[in-house]
Amino acid sequence: MPAPRSAGLIAVAVAMVASLVVPSSEASAQVDRRVEARARAQERRDPGNLTELRKEAERSAKELEEATKALEKRRSTIAASEKELKSKLTALQDLERRLAVMRQPVSQMAELMYVQPLTGGGVLPFLAGGADEHTLRALSDANQIVAARQQVVEQTSVLYAQAEKLAGEAQELRAGNLLAEAQLAAEVDTLRQRSDKIVKSLTAALVKLGIKVDKVGRAALGCDPLRAATAGEYPNGLIPKGMLCPLQQKGFSLRADATIAFVSLNEAYRQRFGRQMCVTDAYRNLAEQQAVYYRRPGFAAVPGRSNHGLGLAVDLCGGVERSGSAEFVWMEKNSKKYGWFHPSWAYSSPFEPWHWEYDPKLGSLLD
Repeated sequence: MPAPRSAGLIAVAVAMVASLVVPSSEASAQVDRRVEARARAQERRDPGNLTELRKEAERSAKELEEATKALEKRRSTIAASEKELKSKLTALQDLERRLAVMRQPVSQMAELMYVQPLTGGGVLPFLAGGADEHTLRALSDANQIVAARQQVVEQTSVLYAQAEKLAGEAQELRAGNLLAEAQLAAEVDTLRQRSDKIVKSLTAALVKLGIKVDKVGRAALGCDPLRAATAGEYPNGLIPKGMLCPLQQKGFSLRADATIAFVSLNEAYRQRFGRQMCVTDAYRNLAEQQAVYYRRPGFAAVPGRSNHGLGLAVDLCGGVERSGSAEFVWMEKNSKKYGWFHPSWAYSSPFEPWHWEYDPKLGSLLD
């Protein structure tokens, strides 16, 4: 029979084990159903996790912009450092030339000492008190040579010290530049890989939601949100097709950031009305703007001035084109969450309830 203390320990252990026992199949099933319900709710709220991907894409774009500015600043610093390095190397070469010039008289002095040695006929007679004029002249020359040599040696030592200092500084600059260049390359590569990963995830989510991507992924390039700013550099109505991202609605496209936001808006609209939004127009090239302008005078912007030509506007149908309809009211209430809005002029001058525009600054994404 176990001791009372042992029995107590056993009871505690049994209680701990019991607390770790796997729930019954019914309890487990309830947990699974709750998890599935949360997943379905999340899917209804944000199909394909597109909102989070959009947030990540925006963060990536901002980080890339900041990093690019930092890289440009560092490149400027490296350029200044390279200029300083070049200056030091030039100074070092000049010192080497000066040293070479100063070494020449020292060499000549040594050669003279070798040709006219004092021990041959000058020192011993001088010590014996019988030095002649030649001996005295030789000693005088020797003294001058020694003094001059000592001066040259001292100057040469100073120049050598300067040369060593310059060489060390040049080496430090070169090492620093090489390190900075390596860091730049690593940062650029990391940013590129991260951007590629985000774009790939975005593309997969967009494809899942109905965006058509061709076999070689050209449409995927146009759907890269980081290229939206580049698309904005083209003149109105002259954005290349490869810089545009297709909508779920076949035959229409917008700038990448506008399309991604529109897909989210479209999915929310589909959840509310059971169908995707009806689109009659999106990006218009310059020729299409001219055709619409002449076909519908007073209801189209002057060619080259339309937001359609920037890939930032759509014309909608399916009920949205009727002011006061359930679809129009829903759009007024919800579109700004996705960066889309109905411009004030379209309420009266001219009245165009079907016209909606995208503004990245309004992109207060869903929570």
